[in-house]
Amino acid sequence: MADITLEHITKRYGDGYEAVKDLNLEIADGEFMILVGPSGCGKSTALRMVAGLEDISDGQLKIGGELVNDRAPKDRDIAMVFQNYALYPHMTVRENMGFALKLAKTPQAEIDRKVNEVAQVLDLEQHLERKPANLSGGQRQRVAMGRAIVRDPKAFLMDEPLSNLDAKLRVQMRTEISRLQQQLGTTMIYVTHDQTEALTLGDRIAVMRSGVLQQVGSPGELYANPTNLFVAGFVGSPSMNFLPGELADGVVKLPIGDVRLSDEARQDLEGGGGPAKGRQVIAGMRPEHFEDSGLVHDPPSGVKFPVTIDVLESMGSEYYAYFNVESGRVASQELDELAQDSGVGEIPHAGSRTQVVARLDAASTVKQGEPGELWYDSSRLQLFDPESGRSLLTHSKVD
Repeated sequence: MADITLEHITKRYGDGYEAVKDLNLEIADGEFMILVGPSGCGKSTALRMVAGLEDISDGQLKIGGELVNDRAPKDRDIAMVFQNYALYPHMTVRENMGFALKLAKTPQAEIDRKVNEVAQVLDLEQHLERKPANLSGGQRQRVAMGRAIVRDPKAFLMDEPLSNLDAKLRVQMRTEISRLQQQLGTTMIYVTHDQTEALTLGDRIAVMRSGVLQQVGSPGELYANPTNLFVAGFVGSPSMNFLPGELADGVVKLPIGDVRLSDEARQDLEGGGGPAKGRQVIAGMRPEHFEDSGLVHDPPSGVKFPVTIDVLESMGSEYYAYFNVESGRVASQELDELAQDSGVGEIPHAGSRTQVVARLDAASTVKQGEPGELWYDSSRLQLFDPESGRSLLTHSKVD
């Protein structure tokens, strides 16, 4: 096991394009670090530089305290698991898992012992004499993981290893990977485009955008205190709702009603960019912080507002309620980038109306197409600067 340190790491190609820009990241010994972000953000390039599969243009990479910039991949004592499994089709599971040890001229008895131990951990014992073509996608991915584990490397690097699996199998394999990492205690860097994977797997998450690191923190920190619009919009499912707001007389005027600010929040706003009164902001509201007002009794804070539900999706244990509010479109390069990445950017915008999604309890009595009333927990409100995109209330609460 080993810690991994990236100091001012940059990847610059011949045409001048920088895929990764001045990346600083410290990964502790035994930590499970997730690199996440939209396509093209530089996360896989960063991983490949750690593996030695991409040259480092600037900066220093240290593994276990040793500078490894110029070391070949085979000399870095890391193991990588790819998206496409990369198994040898003519070899059995046993031969695939033990191949790296065979190349290292490890005694056959030692190879057999390690392969059998790892096969037991991964529940592959009954498949050791089969070939990859006779295995399911999940079994092949476990073989690829087993081939990495038998080497007992300093670190595991995983590049979107579950993206080729169906949804149900991805959930199962997420559990397997989490259990394995805890059992082995090995440093792991895991690249994914799926923020659900990121939130459920990692000790910490590093969110990247256009080659630049946006924020590093635990899943809870990124969810509750995103530093900017990009992180706020990327983390969470369904995604955070964004509406335009205006600060006036200690309240935030929103399309759903007025939300009163706490004294601490008012001080933070005034100290972070000029007077609060009349200031335009972008309000962020997570779907799970809405509720059917009929289910909320004596709330300590919040705002109730009338609504007509356009679409009501039953998820069994909860509802997703979609409705529109009268408001202009929130303009932000960061949000536009997120919309394009998710495909939402291709959907025409409905003029002066903005769609909002609320996540409601299964006991809710709201009906699709009928008037109702929802409640929003305003203590969870996030506020962002429209120009810079940075959070204005990272450490504050509103009443």
